[in-house]
Amino acid sequence: MFRKNYRAMGAYYTTNHFFQGMLYTAVLGVGGYLIAAGKMHASELAAFALYVNVFVAPIDILLEFIDSFLKGYTGFRRFEEVMNEVPTIQEKENAHDLELKDGEIEFSNVSFAYDEDSPVLEDVSFTIPAGKRYSLAGPSGSGKTTICSLIPRFYDVSGGSVKIDGQDVRDLTLDSLRQTVGVVTQDVYLFDGTIADNIRYGKWDATDEEVLAAAEKANLSAFLESLPEGLETRVGEKGTRLSGGQKQRISIARLFLKDPRILILDEATSALDNESEYYIQKALERLSENRTCLTIAHRLSTIENSDEILVIDGQGIAERGTHQQLIAQDGLYASYVSRNFENRNA
Repeated sequence: MFRKNYRAMGAYYTTNHFFQGMLYTAVLGVGGYLIAAGKMHASELAAFALYVNVFVAPIDILLEFIDSFLKGYTGFRRFEEVMNEVPTIQEKENAHDLELKDGEIEFSNVSFAYDEDSPVLEDVSFTIPAGKRYSLAGPSGSGKTTICSLIPRFYDVSGGSVKIDGQDVRDLTLDSLRQTVGVVTQDVYLFDGTIADNIRYGKWDATDEEVLAAAEKANLSAFLESLPEGLETRVGEKGTRLSGGQKQRISIARLFLKDPRILILDEATSALDNESEYYIQKALERLSENRTCLTIAHRLSTIENSDEILVIDGQGIAERGTHQQLIAQDGLYASYVSRNFENRNA
């Protein structure tokens, strides 16, 4: 229907503009002849030329309205489709709230595939003790982000189970699960509001004092002091008025405000300059204290102090151990460290 309407409108506009031009040409041609013959005054010709515009303008306005209406209607229909979309991940009818104790995460024989012919993970098992910092290393596309996405149930496992404090995440309500898990990603999304509004997204009923305290913990104090409006400064759509490091620190302040027991850091500093990375790394270290933390990083220097590093090779866990233990094994992880060292000295 819309395609036919746009074709009709396109045909109308081209035809209308053609005849409008022809009408002006005819009026000026005939009027010029009549003026030359002494049968018309120049003022009368000008009036006739204006009559052409008066005649055509209402039709143009009507067509512009129809065009705007169709675009708005199409956008509204698309909005309805998105809002009526049924999420793939659904709660069970008997789902219960997470009974959080310590924050231990357990992957038990986990397999996952986006489609049947392309398995991403096969029989992955490991446990992250409560309060420990574990990290994932490996090549792009090996399944690191997928592992992290299975914890808050952005996807469901194809086999095995993911548990928090012994409770299968598929048996939990999504709200209680995702309130327990905080995620910091490389790509930060900010809304077109103030800095305070974007930080408060982590906890809607937070007071101004709580928002300011979260900003200070995220190393935003010096930046806020440089702004005339401080926390009330507008950030623009998607944070266009801020640098990458400033946006990242706002997302970290959100998590300080949310105060989740489990923390997932997905390449949070990979696209930042050295100075921004330094301040954000300090904020992340403060944020991860006494929390169960799982980190993905391409810059291996950011995970050297992890309690354990899991090396993912595309099917599962190829190596695991501390930084020093993995270096001593002289395997996949050691080759990554060697390459990173060469790149820094290149």
